[in-house]
Amino acid sequence: MRKIKVIVKRPDEEYGHMTNISDSLKNLQKTVEGYIEMISIGGNTCIICNEEGKLRNLRPNFRTENDIICGTVIIAGTNEDELDDVPISFGFWKEILDSWGN
Repeated sequence: MRKIKVIVKRPDEEYGHMTNISDSLKNLQKTVEGYIEMISIGGNTCIICNEEGKLRNLRPNFRTENDIICGTVIIAGTNEDELDDVPISFGFWKEILDSWGN
């Protein structure tokens, strides 16, 4: 089981926190509390969230340019067909959230 460096943001956190997590499907689903959905946010960076977050009335977390993301999310990197360490700094993540109006 491989560990990757990610940003995890819960709805009750302003920006989230950096951590290392297992990249297993079971662990990702446990973190977001259900089936996962991956949303590209440019380059090789993605948001992993609960694909049924709104349907299950999970607490809103943050607004993107086009959507509202609900529940706990993971920000990770992508490398071809697998997840990788998040390629952006925590400071840049804060700038992204701020630019989306959060």
